[in-house]
Amino acid sequence: MFELFIEPLQYGFMQRALIVAVLVGLICSVVGSYLLVQRLALLGDAISHSVLPGLAIAYSLNINLFIGAFISGMLGTTLITWIRTRSPIKEDAAMGIVLSTFFALGVTLITVIQKDNKIDLNHFLFGNILGVTATDVRDTAIIALLVIAIVWLLYKELLFYTFDPEGARVAGLPVDALNFGLMSLIALTVVASLKAVGVVLVLALLITPGATAYLLVNRLNQVMVLGAAIGIVSSISGMYLSAWFNLPSGPAIALVTAAFFTLAILFSPQHGILTQRSSA
Repeated sequence: MFELFIEPLQYGFMQRALIVAVLVGLICSVVGSYLLVQRLALLGDAISHSVLPGLAIAYSLNINLFIGAFISGMLGTTLITWIRTRSPIKEDAAMGIVLSTFFALGVTLITVIQKDNKIDLNHFLFGNILGVTATDVRDTAIIALLVIAIVWLLYKELLFYTFDPEGARVAGLPVDALNFGLMSLIALTVVASLKAVGVVLVLALLITPGATAYLLVNRLNQVMVLGAAIGIVSSISGMYLSAWFNLPSGPAIALVTAAFFTLAILFSPQHGILTQRSSA
């Protein structure tokens, strides 16, 4: 049984996939914890869909896909903020508008590019962790180190801003800069996760591990640590399922995270549906 897990790691593509799975599972859960606490899960979805036009343009210009995706994702967050602050449109509606518009634009651009070039839309949408290159591993590692370093350095400030934005403003913290920084972290995390889970399913890795941890522990730092562990295990498990059964990696990882969440919501000591009934 043990050989079933060890034997595939003799191949280079599995080693690269393992590294990316660990990195992506870690940063998605850490950054996603802030989205979970602020009740901004839709923002992660909006940013993930916003990167698709950047991917298409970067591919057509033959530049690093991560750069194009990040620029496009930040443009999407800027538009959401602009619509929210310059009109009576609420934030959730602004996110929905930007999400659908950017996704439609991205699919259109990729369709146009496909007329002259072979490009696999499914890998962009649903991920292909087994197809990551050494360059992808390098770029993902750089992004992961940057994200973790920023969270480490600004943990107290981001914590204050996350739970009490107005209190943070009164205390003199640069709230606008913190908000922009958090949006940048989300965009970077989404970009790093594209090869693993794709545009459509990155929200599963951003939110579900943290939500699972939220049912089991109370403090944000505990949610981050436990969520990161769940995210890493889910990513690695999805990677193996993808390799064993020839499944797209994104859906495989998303289903594993959903399985962990199901177990938590059923058997959590404090919030579990079945444990609450038995204690009653």
